[in-house]
Parts: sequence; structure tokens; C-alpha cells
Amino acid sequence: MLLKMDLAQWIDHTLLRPDATEAEIVQLCEEARQHKFFSICVNPYWVAYSVNALEGSDVKVCTVAGFPLGATTSAAKRVEAQRAVNDGAAEVDMVLNVGALKSGLLSDVETDIRTTAEITHQGGGKLKVILETGLLTDIEKEHACRIAVAAGADFVKTSTGFAKGGATVEDIQLMRRIVGPKFGVKASGGVRTYDDAIRMIEAGATRIGASASIAIVTGAPASGGGY
Repeated sequence: MLLKMDLAQWIDHTLLRPDATEAEIVQLCEEARQHKFFSICVNPYWVAYSVNALEGSDVKVCTVAGFPLGATTSAAKRVEAQRAVNDGAAEVDMVLNVGALKSGLLSDVETDIRTTAEITHQGGGKLKVILETGLLTDIEKEHACRIAVAAGADFVKTSTGFAKGGATVEDIQLMRRIVGPKFGVKASGGVRTYDDAIRMIEAGATRIGASASIAIVTGAPASGGGY
């Protein structure tokens, strides 16, 4: 079983609240340095600032595109992804076009992911696709996973934290089964404790997205709700 200190390298230390302040971003970066989290995940406005704040550390910067609804255009997502990698982001978490998927417009969904993946990879980054599993049936989750793999993404991810539901063991198992053993799977939404994180990893997750990261690696009580 992973020690708490080792678990830090599985975690994207996340702050995606729209009212997050500069002081909170500074604190996020300091916490990531201290605990050696894999990355921080922030809104696009804060990417360049965070890259500068984390200079000299191994902590990466992750950001989001088409967040939190996924219903913007593919062109807009590409612009967000390109700006993100230009600003120094190592990873981009884009939101699936949930409405298009549920409408059966699978080629549109694949194009949306593929073009965003291409621009992200050109900038040296990796792309995660947020499925928003709480809004999908199991069959739709399977379709989304297969499309993400076919479109050249690097990860599938459960949730934005802004819609109903969050990461569940059952969804992580389903995602891992569909994408195979080597593709990335990120559990996000409601992962609040060390035991939560271990359950997700045992189910097949290779990354954890959490705002309760400190509680996860120290055993301290998690404050509030959050991501």
C-alpha cells in the first residue's frame, strides 16, 4: 500500500473555484512544493503566474479547457489549450461535449477531442478528457472512453467537480476496463481522504484530482466540500 508521502506524486492539487484569489494561488503553489504533489490544477488565468511561482521545483502546472460545461466550440477549446501550453502548462484537462455525446454525435465528439489533443501535444503537453460521469449512463461512459482513446488523448477523467456526482470506484473500474492497462485514468470529485484515494488507485486510477490533497497525505481533517 502507498505511504501518504508517496501518494503525493499521484495527486493534482486543485483549486478551480472561480473566486480563487492570488493569495490562494500562492498558498496552493507553496503547499505543492512542500508536499511534492505531482501538479497543481488551476484556471487558465493563473497558469503563467503558477509556472513562475513553481520555478525550480518538480511540480507541474495543469489547467482546464472548455471548463466546466464542455459545451463551447472546438475552436475555443483549441485556443485555450494552445495558450495553456504556451504559458507553460504541462497538462490540459478538457471537458467532453456531453450534450453532443448524448445526442449520438460521436464524430463531433471525437473531432473535438482530437483537435484539442493535437494542439496540446504540439506544445509538449498531455490531454485529459473530463467525461462528467455523473451525467452519463454506463453505455455513454464506454462510448466516451473509446472515443478519447481513438482521438489521441492521454487520460480520461471522471468529473469537473461542478456537476452532480463525482468519482466512484465503479466508474474508475469501468473506465479502466474500456481504455486498457496503459491509458491514464484520473479520479476527481469527492476524493477527500487517504482511504478514498487508495480505493480509486486500487480500482485503476493513475491520478487523483483533489482540493483536499493536504488531508489525503497528512490525515488532517478535510475542510469544506470542494473538488
